[in-house]
Amino acid sequence: MIVRDAGEHWAVVLQTDHADLSGQFAEAWGSAGRFARPRSLESVVLASRRHDDGWAVWERAPLVAADSARPQGFLEVSVPTHLAFWRAATAAVVDEDALAGMLVSMHGTGLYRGRYGTHPPAQFEPSLQAEVDEFVAEQESLQERLVDATGVGEGERWGGYRLLQVVDRLSLHFCVMDPQSSERQRIERAPLDASGGETALLLTPLGRDRVRLEPCPFGEEPRRFQLRRRAVPKREWPDHASFRRDLWATPPESVPITIDGAAAG
Repeated sequence: MIVRDAGEHWAVVLQTDHADLSGQFAEAWGSAGRFARPRSLESVVLASRRHDDGWAVWERAPLVAADSARPQGFLEVSVPTHLAFWRAATAAVVDEDALAGMLVSMHGTGLYRGRYGTHPPAQFEPSLQAEVDEFVAEQESLQERLVDATGVGEGERWGGYRLLQVVDRLSLHFCVMDPQSSERQRIERAPLDASGGETALLLTPLGRDRVRLEPCPFGEEPRRFQLRRRAVPKREWPDHASFRRDLWATPPESVPITIDGAAAG
């Protein structure tokens, strides 16, 4: 669950709704000539839409933080619970599409390996680090078996992984950033094609739920997407059950998201 302080309420996005937005971005990828559409587009879109499926179990009964004044966000969930999510999600997606499942597995291990070269790797206390290392070794072994089973090439494999990282981070921007922020961001290693070409994307906020991407993989004309988000009124919750009642009583809003290409002129 992704939680942002929005003044009088908490802006709450379920992980599966965040992933749905990621999938919309993946499906629209390559609308401009500089960015090639993935060879295995359906698998990449499926992986993007389902990369956080493991969270669905936890989000059936989400928690409040220890101070009882705010919902518990995804960064506060324990590492062992998080590892269990990834194992379950990977197994479920592999059953439907082996290549998509491999990308979901790579996303999970990448979170503990600095997204394979774009972030500093996370560090944990020794007992947790041992669990993380076991998970990473297990999943990377599975990934190699899935490479053999699908026959996917290294360029296609890593291009799909890089694309998943970009659409994940782009979706997270709309879930966690203050709509009034003017801070620019760089999203590194956006894939251009399966040959390994990459570029950085510059994200410039243009107002509430609107940004400019340069260069833009969706074309120069504004593209519109949809994000499901809940505005949960703030209060102290005496227990987890009372928070859940308030959360599920709050209908999700369909928030329009707009991404512009390069500035005219």
